[in-house]
Amino acid sequence: MSPSPARVRERELADCDRVAGIRVRGWQSAYRGLVPQAFLDAMDPAADAERRRALFDRAPRGVVNLVAEGDGGEVVGWACHGPYRDGERRTADAELYAIYVDTGRFGEGVGQALLRESVRRCESAGYPRMLLWVLRGNARARRFYERAGFRADGTEEPFVVQGVGVPEVRYARPLGG
Repeated sequence: MSPSPARVRERELADCDRVAGIRVRGWQSAYRGLVPQAFLDAMDPAADAERRRALFDRAPRGVVNLVAEGDGGEVVGWACHGPYRDGERRTADAELYAIYVDTGRFGEGVGQALLRESVRRCESAGYPRMLLWVLRGNARARRFYERAGFRADGTEEPFVVQGVGVPEVRYARPLGG
């Protein structure tokens, strides 16, 4: 992964509105044609931001939210990682729960900077590997993760949006070396 001008730091409460906007626009861009358009159209950044503010101080142990800032200090990306979720059980592995970049900043290394910091923190925490889920049809994201050393491990899971099955594939990357 190449260096990025983005500075990565932990998310603050004041970042919730911007993170929500990036996340919603990210869904609307990345998942167009993969999930029902009515679902994407109904996504509301204000409601998402309110939910993030309400949960800000109640994140489960080990969950880390990061943001990337551009040169002017504006939040241009968000990532979240923590213990791998196998149903309600947490495992010894780490999971990248989410990573989204402002759609106007694609290709600038923002996502790479966020992923690099998430991987670094998970390695430092002693996780043996990092897992993530990605929509099978999201070719752009799959290429991004593959360039970063992640590989599909053969596990698939159904994800249902408004009654439509949208299959996800699991990717894994060893950590610590």
